[in-house]
Amino acid sequence: MGQDKGLMSWHGKEQRYHMVDLLSEFCDEVYISCREEQVNEIKDFPTLTDKFDVKGPAAGILTALHQDANCAWLVVACDLPLLDAAAIQYLIDNRDAGKVATTYKSPHDGLPEPLITIWEPNSKDALLSFVEQGYSCPRKALINSDTSIIVPKDEEALINANTPEEAERVRSIIDKRLNLA
Repeated sequence: MGQDKGLMSWHGKEQRYHMVDLLSEFCDEVYISCREEQVNEIKDFPTLTDKFDVKGPAAGILTALHQDANCAWLVVACDLPLLDAAAIQYLIDNRDAGKVATTYKSPHDGLPEPLITIWEPNSKDALLSFVEQGYSCPRKALINSDTSIIVPKDEEALINANTPEEAERVRSIIDKRLNLA
């Protein structure tokens, strides 16, 4: 994208703060996951600073699971500007606490979406095992573990904005929704 996706403004504020507001409807505590050098940029919100020497989102997920190993963690990426309360509620309603995680099937490629997932306490060992084998992608852990994968009701809610073209598509969808309201 060429810029920090958490700083993009889709809904009148930086996306990371929009996600905090959205997740606060469902979670007692909400944290912004970040690298050490990002901590001072985040104002007035609790952070979880990566404690694992792993590239990418696995570091944040492992840090959360390490922070409180007895609770499930709802992990949501900041590059999902169309994610809404209905999609989060649907994930929660379909949670299978007996699995390693509950996640959505990506409408883009059919694979599990590791960054809109409820990671159960027992997922830490599975994810750590893959990281120790050299796989930093949490998707690999979901694919190769006992994961509950659900189909989204609204596929648009899971659209990522990782490129300028995807950002333009998302902006178009948001504008269309605003014009219909």
